[in-house]
Amino acid sequence: MTREEFFYPSSDGIHQIHALLWTPSGAVRGVVQIAHGMCEYAGRYEPLARFLTDRGFAVSGNDHLGHGQSVAGREEYGYFQDWWDLVRDARALRLELERRFPGLPCFLLGHSMGSFVARCYLVAYPGTVAGCLLSGTAYLPPWVAAAGQWLAGLGDPHRPNKLFYRISIGAYNRAFAPNRTRADWLSSDPAAVDAYLADPLCTIHATGAMDRAMMAGLRFVCRRGPMRQMDPATPIYLFSGDLDPVGNRGKGVRTVERRLRAVGCRDVTVRLYPGGRHEMLRERDRGQVCRDLLAWLEAHLSPAEAVGELSRETPV
Repeated sequence: MTREEFFYPSSDGIHQIHALLWTPSGAVRGVVQIAHGMCEYAGRYEPLARFLTDRGFAVSGNDHLGHGQSVAGREEYGYFQDWWDLVRDARALRLELERRFPGLPCFLLGHSMGSFVARCYLVAYPGTVAGCLLSGTAYLPPWVAAAGQWLAGLGDPHRPNKLFYRISIGAYNRAFAPNRTRADWLSSDPAAVDAYLADPLCTIHATGAMDRAMMAGLRFVCRRGPMRQMDPATPIYLFSGDLDPVGNRGKGVRTVERRLRAVGCRDVTVRLYPGGRHEMLRERDRGQVCRDLLAWLEAHLSPAEAVGELSRETPV
């Protein structure tokens, strides 16, 4: 596996977006593009990239505005204004991957906030990916998302909105009381939680502006009208822990599934992992999660692309 870093212009016309590309040492049979979640960054997905590159997939991801290395200074961590800049930046990376790997299928994988980016991408650019994988996604009635958007907009947009935090992430963590840390809701694996809390690029705080923009994106993508603009032939794989509070312990994930089917999506798969929390790629059974993810990818390759199937069991 080779690892490459590069930058490209953000659609906001100001920033340079930091991206990573992991490429197999042998032939490439498909591409997986990652949209990470809130308050993390693309580099956290290197274990998944290692697993997939060992099996013939190139993997790439970018740091969203306000995250990772896509900032001009520390004061920008946790801040962006326009939700659609994230979606357009994902599209720009998709075009770059198309240039580098012409003719190969590209699958879009979005986690948490990144799953909202991915769902908006399917609306804005229908039919431009071979499939979409949604990790830790959510459904909110549009009126609830609108209320969250209003609440997040109160106060200084450059500072965290403490009330919004208490009723969102704070509530997520209280569901696992008594709490060992403030991030128990992420995973049942204490080592994974401790690694998250020790990472300075994960301990940034979302600002009111970012919360407001994210709620605007979620409000948009939970409406039936926009969902009808997706290509119904695009396969979609939803996976989550059945204790994930973001997905309302599986109920929100199932609601997303029903609404996708209601607008005509023909290939929708859901996998809920018993006892799993928000970050299934960092749960105790992450090896099985990765194997299930790989099986779905391989099931959606053409016969010619699937010929190169590998069977090595690289630990994740």
